[in-house]
Amino acid sequence: MTRIEELLSDLGEEATKELAKEYNPYGLEENKTIARMGGNTAKVARKDLENKLNRSVITSNNNLNYKYIKELDNQKSKKDF
Repeated sequence: MTRIEELLSDLGEEATKELAKEYNPYGLEENKTIARMGGNTAKVARKDLENKLNRSVITSNNNLNYKYIKELDNQKSKKDF
């Protein structure tokens, strides 16, 4: 994920939390509706930005830090002995 993808995800989550505080949903169906509303907030922001940039902000790149993950694996292996 790029930084913009992370921010859009965070926006959707935060919008959903605020909407849940406002509407106090009860049950699965009401919570799904609130989640869709929060996700739509991020979708609108994404589409607006993409229209202004004339390109997609979503990538297929995997930005995991594999070097760091390998270091963690090595540390776990050493602790096992």
